[in-house]
Amino acid sequence: MTIPDFVAPGVTRRRFLRSTATGAAAAAFPAVLRAARPNGNVQIAVVGVSARGYGDLHSTASHPKVRYVGFCDVDAKAFAKADADHPGTPHFSDYRVMLEQLGDSVDAVIVATPDHMHAPVAVAAMQRGKHVFCQKPLAHTVWECRQMRRWAEKKGLITQMGNQIHSAVEYRLATRLLREGVIGKVKEVHSWVAVGGNERTCLLEPPAGAEPVPAGLDWDLWLGAAPERPYAAGVYHPFAWRDWQDFGGGALGDFGCHILDPVFTGLGLTAPLSIMAENSGVNRHIWPTTETVRYVFPGTEFTAGDKLKVTWTDGGLRPERKLAGMSGDLDLPKSGSLFLGEKGNMVLPHVGGPRLYPAENFTGFTYPKDIKGVNHWHTWVDGIISGRRTSAGFHYAGLLAEAVQLGNVATRVARRNLITRGTKKSDAGSELRWDTENFRITNHAEAQALLTKTYRRGFEVAAA
Repeated sequence: MTIPDFVAPGVTRRRFLRSTATGAAAAAFPAVLRAARPNGNVQIAVVGVSARGYGDLHSTASHPKVRYVGFCDVDAKAFAKADADHPGTPHFSDYRVMLEQLGDSVDAVIVATPDHMHAPVAVAAMQRGKHVFCQKPLAHTVWECRQMRRWAEKKGLITQMGNQIHSAVEYRLATRLLREGVIGKVKEVHSWVAVGGNERTCLLEPPAGAEPVPAGLDWDLWLGAAPERPYAAGVYHPFAWRDWQDFGGGALGDFGCHILDPVFTGLGLTAPLSIMAENSGVNRHIWPTTETVRYVFPGTEFTAGDKLKVTWTDGGLRPERKLAGMSGDLDLPKSGSLFLGEKGNMVLPHVGGPRLYPAENFTGFTYPKDIKGVNHWHTWVDGIISGRRTSAGFHYAGLLAEAVQLGNVATRVARRNLITRGTKKSDAGSELRWDTENFRITNHAEAQALLTKTYRRGFEVAAA
């Protein structure tokens, strides 16, 4: 029996089989507040319609039951491409105005803004009973990730995070191999991405001077929940915002929910026990160029021992190829994960098929042929229509995103203000001990304070 697409990744094969044996629907979700309309259509509003936002709305639009009722973006130039595909869809610059004016005509909302506005927009939608598809890394702080998960549960909504590779055949195959114990129980994991933080602007501090705001851009709405600052061309909007702590999450925030997803899914991970980071230098404004984040998770039925070490690196840092047991000229991919198992190792490239090493350990092994990819966006729409949650819903994505943002907290306190103009220093921080039940870092007051942030008035995130 294969595990269906709608089963949450934390549901093990054993638990799934046990529940189906009793006739229970393993992935059945409590009755949703707002299901599809009587004609089966799902009416969607989109906040952030260019770049990744356009990709999301275009991919969702191919579902035959989707209808768009509103497009929202703070930059008027962003509408052109979406309008060409869906002419006549009403425009808005303020998501709050859109949600208020469209009211019950909206069933669901796609959120594809910069990270700092994910939670303000998504929570405002969920408070009104709207299903939500939200881009990774789900939210900007650990506290926001927790509230996103709670609001989805509280309102009984169908949600999905935009880590679309979760639904790709490569990651689904890797998850299958891990759960079936092909490399044995996993002893340790290394995950990495080639890019680093602060690669787009190479600035260490925000520019002091103000520049004219381009026509059609509402800079105040773009800032949203973030602290006020003057516009600077090419420094924040439209793409460099990931470098800045007030808006993005650096390399870990950008890629962690992609690359760590099969680690979580395949091994059934939840919340880490501890986190520690070291980096190439960080201050209160920017993310480091390179970093190493060391997690310790509770062991699961798929891991060896009662704890599992997961090490994240970025900016070109990656483990040594000899760890994988590769031979000849083979090398590790520029981005991906390495799973060290009791029977051998698995290398999983970022958006690539898994490979098993050393080769002699897997002579005669045949990769399963029955694994197929599914449409990540259609799965969300189908979930709204059927009332069944998806495997990348906020019940799962919230935990993954919390772990990612805990890594960013550890990076920020590795040493504060280590990097200033003209000087850099690398240093490691203390191990942060995480009490997930009580939402508390038990041994570091400064890190505890960084679990959340202060919002500009009018853009607050309500607690569930």
